[in-house]
Amino acid sequence: MRRLVLFSAVALMAACIFVSGLKQPVWAMGKNVEAPRLTKEELRSLLESPDLVVLDVRVSDEWTKSNEKIQGAVREDPEKYNQWAVKYPKEKTLVFY
Repeated sequence: MRRLVLFSAVALMAACIFVSGLKQPVWAMGKNVEAPRLTKEELRSLLESPDLVVLDVRVSDEWTKSNEKIQGAVREDPEKYNQWAVKYPKEKTLVFY
């Protein structure tokens, strides 16, 4: 009985930590940062801009199976972000999807 109570308490704590972590903002350069979101219409109006780079960072399986891709988007492997992130200039606006 004691093991069941202990297991339940640990499981509940783990669930609380996991759920609370889902809504935490991203930490960047030591600051809390929330990434701004765009509507389809807002993105569509920006697509012609030379300062915009649209990055398709869906996992390989989702990307392969999808018929919906943004024309001009660059495909990057999300698991290898440390290899490709440095090639995009900081002056550009990056949109991830």
